[in-house]
Order: sequence, then C-alpha cells, then structure tokens
Amino acid sequence: MNLYAIRAIYRFEMARAWRTLTQSIISPVISTSLYFVVFGAAIGSRIPEVEGVSYGSFIVPGLMMLSLLTQSLSNASFGIYFPRFTGTIYEVLSAPVSYLEIAVSYVGAAATKSLILGVIILATAALFVPIRIEHPLWMVMFLVLTAVTFSLLGFIIGIWADGFEKLQLVPLLVVTPLAFLGGTFYSIKMLPPLWQTVTLFNPVVYLVSGFRWSFYGISDVSPAISLGMTLLFLLTCIAIVAWIFRTGYRLKP
Repeated sequence: MNLYAIRAIYRFEMARAWRTLTQSIISPVISTSLYFVVFGAAIGSRIPEVEGVSYGSFIVPGLMMLSLLTQSLSNASFGIYFPRFTGTIYEVLSAPVSYLEIAVSYVGAAATKSLILGVIILATAALFVPIRIEHPLWMVMFLVLTAVTFSLLGFIIGIWADGFEKLQLVPLLVVTPLAFLGGTFYSIKMLPPLWQTVTLFNPVVYLVSGFRWSFYGISDVSPAISLGMTLLFLLTCIAIVAWIFRTGYRLKP
C-alpha cells in the first residue's frame, strides 16, 4: 500500500474543499438551517410530537442524512470527474499507484468532507432544538458507513458521467426524491398500510431509520436490518468500483 500516494491525492482533494469553503460547507449549513426554520415553524406547530419526540428534534437525523447523501455524492463525483475532464487522471493512472489506492484517496477525501459537514450540521441543529444521542457508537457507525457508501456511489457516477449535466442527473432525479420520500421528515408509520409497504423498497428508509434509532431509540425498521441493508449497498458499490478499474471503463481511451 503506497501511503505516500494516498496522502498526496487525499491532501489535494481536501485542499480543494477549503478553497471552495462557501460551496462545500457554508451553503449546506445555511440550507439545513432553513429547513429547521421552515419545517419547524410550519409543520412543527401542527405535529408537536412524533413517537414521543418533538418534531423539530425528530427531523434532525433525517436532515443530517439528507445532507450527507447529497454532499457525499457531489464531492466524490466531482472529485473524480474533474481530473477526467481536464485529462490529469491519466497522469495518476500512469503513476506507480494502484487502483485501490486511487479509490481510497478520492473516496476517503469525499467521505471526510461529508463527515465534517455532518458534525457541523449536528452542532447547528443543537442551536435550534434539544438533541439526545442514546447510542453514540451506532450513530458514528451509521454516519461513517453512509458517508463511505455514497462517496463510492458518487465515485461511480463521476466515472460514468460524460458531461457536467450527468453529474447532477442521479442526485437530483433519483437520490433527492428518494431521500424526501424515505422518512426524512416523517415516520413511515404515519402512512397508510399500502404506502408503508411501498416505502420499504426505498433504500434510504433503512439509512434514515437506523440513524434515527441511534439518536432516540425509535425506528421504522429494525436497526439490524438497517445496518444489513447499508452494508449490502456498500459491498455493491465496492464491487462496481472494482469492476470499473478491472475493465478500465471510461478511464482508458
């Protein structure tokens, strides 16, 4: 394992985040704060509690997960697409760096940026509503697994995309709708039985449910099932990345 190469690429990607601090950190935090203001005022007054938790506190895990998903995808997809767009990716591929080290560097940097953002959003949320974390180790585990999984997915999207428009296609048309329909702002137990069953086919439900359980001990599905689905998604993304590097898909001319 070439740790020097990993550190070089990792530090380069992290430095790019600090250069674009407004877009990488400040903008998502402001957006999340607006969610608290709008949903807390408009819906919180009508739904005082959900399963014994105030509505404002109830949506904190969902908002953190929403930001984590979108930012992990964005950071990882742009991080690998831009070198492909400029042609500098060929310098990395021709260097004595293995495919595993390249993936670890880019995905690790994207996941780190998302985790930093998640911690900042948690601190921001604490300014608006009371928060408790009943299972901190599980919370950290879900946070890290989700950041790494969706950074891998973003890495895949960044390699698949052949234009800046495609970079936004999956996050805007697939991931964001799934996040909004995956119990981010509500419990799926509030839905009619038919829609509860349909919603269980949404993978984001398991991420949000497991993450919310780590905070308040309440969930729409079993935490063990949530963890299992997250690991399954992670392994699927790892398999796809391995296939991409083995075949050179969209990396070799």
